[in-house]
Amino acid sequence: MVENHLRATEFYHVSKIGVIRGFHPLLAALVERWRLETHTFVLPVDEVTVTLEDVAHIFGLPINGEPVSGWTNSSSDFVQSQSMAIFGREPVLSGNSKSYIKLGWVRRIRDGEPLDTEESIRKYVKCQIFCMLGSTLFADKSTAYAHAKYLPLLREFERIHTYSWGSACLAHLYRALYRASRYDTKEMDVPLNLLFVWVWERMLCIAPIPRHTLPPAEIPVAMRWSHSEWTTSWLAKTVARFRHDIDYMQEGYDVQIICDSLSGGRTKE
Repeated sequence: MVENHLRATEFYHVSKIGVIRGFHPLLAALVERWRLETHTFVLPVDEVTVTLEDVAHIFGLPINGEPVSGWTNSSSDFVQSQSMAIFGREPVLSGNSKSYIKLGWVRRIRDGEPLDTEESIRKYVKCQIFCMLGSTLFADKSTAYAHAKYLPLLREFERIHTYSWGSACLAHLYRALYRASRYDTKEMDVPLNLLFVWVWERMLCIAPIPRHTLPPAEIPVAMRWSHSEWTTSWLAKTVARFRHDIDYMQEGYDVQIICDSLSGGRTKE
């Protein structure tokens, strides 16, 4: 029952993705290659960028539809009213920001649903989607909270599938890279699940494990990197080592499309 409702919202594929760990030294080396003017990574062999097609393959999210937009209202009344509408109770918020709702609290509500009515199933799915928004799709330095601004987009169950969630993910990535590439940035948002999976699929020389050892690629491609075991030698790599690997990339070998059966990851022309 839950699977059918997740499919109806277009969140079924992304719900199959497990934990994807980021790696700060790799992120730091990549950010050095990011160009704000073109939104591309400048590599020795070419300029490449993450595309909407990549997002569709990596996360299995829709890239057409209405924009994911709305007012960012941080007032207590807004957060309380939206939480009551979605979760049926007042939220447990972050101690640092009253606009962020604790995902552990949302998961407890989700797991407590009996799933014996249409309303209960829909509440379960809305809780699941909200957790995915905060932990996988729009995650920042903390994956323990999600911003309340997404709640209005979940109120009407029949409209959830009409939004271009994939476009929003790509915009989130570009914004994070913009902030990370500023000269005065002291820390970067991690994890950036979309970026890491895209890099590992495209740039074989800096992937944590050989791609051919992974399960066969299928949508969502990110699923085969979930819970992957990293080698000790890869974990020992420094920013300098990743810089070296990127500097000595070979065209046609180290930079490839996402997979042979999925035509994502085009170079920017």
